[in-house]
Amino acid sequence: MKYKLILASASPRRKELLEQVGAAFEIIPATAEEVISSSSPKDVVMELSRQKAEEVARRAWEEPVIVLGADTVVALEDQILGKPRDQKDAQRMLGLLSGRTHSVFTGVTLIVKAEGRQQSRSFYEETKVSMYPIKQQQILSYIRTGEPMDKAGAYAIQGRCALYIKEIQGDYNNVVGLPVARIFQEIAESGIEIL
Repeated sequence: MKYKLILASASPRRKELLEQVGAAFEIIPATAEEVISSSSPKDVVMELSRQKAEEVARRAWEEPVIVLGADTVVALEDQILGKPRDQKDAQRMLGLLSGRTHSVFTGVTLIVKAEGRQQSRSFYEETKVSMYPIKQQQILSYIRTGEPMDKAGAYAIQGRCALYIKEIQGDYNNVVGLPVARIFQEIAESGIEIL
């Protein structure tokens, strides 16, 4: 039995990653307000991915279906750096990350609905990213491009910030926003066919 895949996100980066691996999917973005009850980065991303997947699963009537919810945060010494509020906030975040190693956590929830039943599985992936030192003028130039403004941690590893990435340990795609290999391994282990 082939399952329909629904991405519970409007992220263009997540869409591109799924397209890159040849997945057929539909996008139904979660729209509810996010509620966080933890301060641990890995718990936060799993909680938010679960909220997104559950919201969209309630709206997905067609079966069999897999709803994929995801959330990504950047964390420096357990301090979560979300999307910058403004340019000053982006400058602060990039200043903190300059010359240091931080973690990128993506939480994923997969909700499988078939034959009137629903099963849920959540996990997270962590990738460590080390940056070269970035001069203030370089930070300001980067901010002027507008690229950092809708990104967790105020940077896009797949964009112009690639100039400042010294090393990564773990899944590159996780930093972009979706650990596609791990997701498809989890789905395959369940015996579910979506590709």
